Amino acid sequence: MTGRAASRDENSKGPARGRILGALAAALLLPALLVAGPANAAGPQLAPYKDDLFRYGTILETKADGAFRVVDYDEMRDINGRDEVPERKAQRKYVSLKTKRSEDHLTYKAGGRTLKYVGAGATKGRASLIVIYLHGQNGTRFQGADDWTFGGNFNRVKNLTVAAGGAYLSPDFSDFEATGTAEIKALMQDYAARSPGAPIVVACGSYGGKLCWSLARDHEAASMISGLILLGSLNDPGFLKTAALKKGGRQIPIFIGHGSRDPIIDWKTQQAFFDSVRKKSPGYPIQFVLFQNGNHGTPIRMTDWRETLNWILANGG
Repeated sequence: MTGRAASRDENSKGPARGRILGALAAALLLPALLVAGPANAAGPQLAPYKDDLFRYGTILETKADGAFRVVDYDEMRDINGRDEVPERKAQRKYVSLKTKRSEDHLTYKAGGRTLKYVGAGATKGRASLIVIYLHGQNGTRFQGADDWTFGGNFNRVKNLTVAAGGAYLSPDFSDFEATGTAEIKALMQDYAARSPGAPIVVACGSYGGKLCWSLARDHEAASMISGLILLGSLNDPGFLKTAALKKGGRQIPIFIGHGSRDPIIDWKTQQAFFDSVRKKSPGYPIQFVLFQNGNHGTPIRMTDWRETLNWILANGG
């Protein structure tokens, strides 16, 4: 979603909600700025960027050995107090347009088709890190590239990735089924070939999570994924049967962000999945941030990208 459609989705308003609800219901059954991490970290860490504006507010509750957190969210403060035009344009202090110098509209090929994506950073050479955002139902590549909506949070992840010598990608794809999965896999393979060893993190908003899980169940695609980020999205019980959950299997760190008032996907179904993963594989790298009183689009607005990406990098990403 982009423009007005994306903004309506933030609080699940407007005609798009009905279409999203139906689809989701059916689916539910590093140069200088990549700094060294702490001694126990497995990978490098992204340097601070506007942390005072984007870090989590009050932590209301912590459980599951710290892997599950409940974060305070208030619409009047976190939308109206943060946006110049609520849900349309963030205040200027949240946004830096430096990434425009390396941002472009590009194409990639998959299955004989040519598709478009917005790319920023190291899209033409070797990248230190690759972050791919997959939009939800009724969306386009423009959602993940919009600097001003969702409180400027997409602008932040672009700046974090570009400053670290990485590539940030927001692609179009044909569908949320096998064709779309093959297309995103092809995009990943292209960047993995140009940047051997670079972590690839796939973030999925809303119904885009269907692609996240399809990629995680594809052996070749899963071998390239360093972490999954699910924002107001789906779960996949089938993931529990993959190699990642088996003894000695390669674990893919998973971050789940969800709003407690999400009218499309009940957060409790996501918590049940979170609990299932931890039960089947104790110590599995999985995190859950629940935004108290948050709506469907709240995790896209409020997730702390730097903390999340650094956690993934520190856990084998």
